[in-house]
Amino acid sequence: MRKSNIVKLAFVMACLLAGANETYAQQTASATATASATIITPIAISKTADMNFGNIAVSSSSAGTVVLAPAGTRTTTGGVTLPATTGSPAAAAFTVTGQGSYTYAITLPSSATLSDGGSNTMTVNTFTSNPSSTGTLSSGTQNITVGATLNVSAGQATGSYTTSSPFTVTVNYN
Repeated sequence: MRKSNIVKLAFVMACLLAGANETYAQQTASATATASATIITPIAISKTADMNFGNIAVSSSSAGTVVLAPAGTRTTTGGVTLPATTGSPAAAAFTVTGQGSYTYAITLPSSATLSDGGSNTMTVNTFTSNPSSTGTLSSGTQNITVGATLNVSAGQATGSYTTSSPFTVTVNYN
């Protein structure tokens, strides 16, 4: 009897295991999800003022620079001085618009060339901005001011100098 109980028990276990495997093999599960998207206000930038280094006096024997800060203040180095009649010095100014409270990156140019319309040129570089590198669109808008360094040669020819093509300030959402 013991042998027959063991055989019966083995048979019952085999049936249970076969049934359990069948149950698991037939079991499936599924879930669902939704998709969504939010279209935000495109970022934009517009110029509100051009950059102007103002009136500059230059030494005939020594080069120098005029540093125009984003706040519009000027300092000089080398053989450059600022006369009492300043002209109209001003940092470039821009307005950035877009999605409120979003942050964005500011990319400034590496250099620009000013020309008197003839063969005389000066280089502008070391652009800086306020805010610097990133900004935040509080209520969907923010103003940016941009300064730079004007490199003046010794004995730079007199005249009015402008860029032949405007320099570009780029903004992009972070």
